[in-house]
Amino acid sequence: MDHRRITEQIIGCAYTVYNKMGFGFLESVYENCILIELAKANLEAKAQMPVAVFYEGHTVGEFAADLFVENTVIIELKSVRRVVRAHEVQLVNYLTATDTEVGLLLNFAEQKVEVKRKTRTLSEEVDF
Repeated sequence: MDHRRITEQIIGCAYTVYNKMGFGFLESVYENCILIELAKANLEAKAQMPVAVFYEGHTVGEFAADLFVENTVIIELKSVRRVVRAHEVQLVNYLTATDTEVGLLLNFAEQKVEVKRKTRTLSEEVDF
């Protein structure tokens, strides 16, 4: 399955969750809701997947990716009024650490779901 099709399905799931839940919940609530929608869409998703960060062959840290879908797309979830550059950089760092090509930053904001698509090696980004 190609990245575009997977990301379109993920975004559709995010809109479904937002339309039902609205704004104001913790990220963990949105994570649990979107896991249900991803399963209904027959997309395999792992939540809070631990990932080691390496420097010169040494483990120097660890983080947990919010969601890893179909072993190809990392999703970083937010529930903030406004996405800032640090959120985007965080996702790109996750992509680099995992050697994953595509990620989505999904923000369940006050007025709508904000979507930023990031890639590890290209400067491509699409705002929805």
